[in-house]
Amino acid sequence: MQPVRLLRGVFTVGVWTMLSRVLGFVRDVMIAGLIGPGPVMDAFVAAFRLPNMFRRFFAEGAFNAAFVPMFSKRLEGGEDPDGFASLALSGLALVLLFVVALAMIFMPALVWATAEGFAGDERFDLTVEFGRVVFPYIFFISLAALLSGVLNSGGRFVAAAAAPVLLNIMLCGAMAAAVWTEGSVPGALVWSIPFAGVAQLAMVWIAAQRAGHRVRPTRPRWTPAMRQLVRVAVPAALAGGVMQINLLVGQQVASNFESAVSWLYAADRLYQLPLGVVGIAVGIVLLPDLSRRLRADDGTGARMALSRAGEVSLALTIPSAVALVVIPIPLITVLFQRGNFGTDDTAATALAVAIYGLGLPAFVLQKVLQPIYFAREDTKRPFYYALVSLAVNAALAIGLAPYIGWIAAALGTTIAGWAMVWLLARGVRPFGDVARFDDRFRSRLWRICIAAAIMGAALYGLMLTLSPFFGVGGWRWLALLLLIVLGTTVYYFAGRITGAFRKSELKTALRRQR
Repeated sequence: MQPVRLLRGVFTVGVWTMLSRVLGFVRDVMIAGLIGPGPVMDAFVAAFRLPNMFRRFFAEGAFNAAFVPMFSKRLEGGEDPDGFASLALSGLALVLLFVVALAMIFMPALVWATAEGFAGDERFDLTVEFGRVVFPYIFFISLAALLSGVLNSGGRFVAAAAAPVLLNIMLCGAMAAAVWTEGSVPGALVWSIPFAGVAQLAMVWIAAQRAGHRVRPTRPRWTPAMRQLVRVAVPAALAGGVMQINLLVGQQVASNFESAVSWLYAADRLYQLPLGVVGIAVGIVLLPDLSRRLRADDGTGARMALSRAGEVSLALTIPSAVALVVIPIPLITVLFQRGNFGTDDTAATALAVAIYGLGLPAFVLQKVLQPIYFAREDTKRPFYYALVSLAVNAALAIGLAPYIGWIAAALGTTIAGWAMVWLLARGVRPFGDVARFDDRFRSRLWRICIAAAIMGAALYGLMLTLSPFFGVGGWRWLALLLLIVLGTTVYYFAGRITGAFRKSELKTALRRQR
């Protein structure tokens, strides 16, 4: 995969992820307006986080970190990749059935472990009830993630990237139907989640069949290949688990403050948009590409792919981070403030958004640096680094909560993210030049920062000018659109002037994409 083809893959995944995240915003706006911050929304957020937490163990975050490099190498060498995938699918399904059964039985203990502050009030029972409905989603989405890894390894990104769109379409449709029929919006919301998982699995399964992959359930067997997969996957799963514990530490802290879980959820959804579109897309495309290049001993190509992926990631992420820090209140006001989501909720959520914005480049850089390890089937060191990140997060979130309240959860997440990047960057040194960014990357980085700073100053001035319109009905949408368009325009021309990116490169990328 040449650098332009890699960027084309990132563009494809990014576009579909953008669509999914936009629909996710529609979903979250509907949840905020129809349910609003309070016991029911807190319970839904805590319950929905349970399958998403375990998804990082068994799906794209952990299991695929081991599966994709091994499958890619077998695909490149013609070593029965579909047989390997079938065994992996069957083994994963068996483990998932066991996990789902345990979770359904011990759901009260699981809720207490993840949201201890709910104990003793109505939120606890609601979370247990919702959790038992939504948890089977983990079974379907994890199998879908494995099949997505099969597709991504062959350079087929569309179906895997489009599948998450189904979740948001079905959730929005369920809530709209509940309003139309005067039914229970929370009930419709939670019951649509497992059915969305079935739809996502069906979509990628059909796409894999059409791509020529015959991945079928089979009798699980303990072969040398499965032994190697488990050996690599377990540290990756533990690393993914540490990352989820970071989120749970924040939820535990927030659960002791009224509505704080809902505020952090809304803030999380906002910064996850650029993270998903850029960081996750880069990680999905970069991992199989690096795996193939390392198998072919193409160190020069691997370094170029890594550098271009890092360059495009930061060129899109740094201005997004600046925007989250500079204009969080207009963003939250327009996107969430309606119905049961009031001005106090806006102010609290905006503070969390600004703090998460400071950590956004770190969260994206993790997605760029981790494939260097995973492509070499090295999952142990990222696990050790994640443990350090966990310690930093817990110390800050728990230690500062008595002094600064619930916002300590967001601050701990951001600082822990940068600690993880520092450790990952130091850890790749023994890999040599292949794991280092090239001179062009280092030259472009400071230019990107200057262009983003110019954009930030322009956004701040424009926000003050347009501030009267952000509270006026339909005008606030137009004001936000104008703010985003002008900010993007300023960044583009500032980038051209500083040399952060060149017009010829943009034209080449767009021409190749067409």
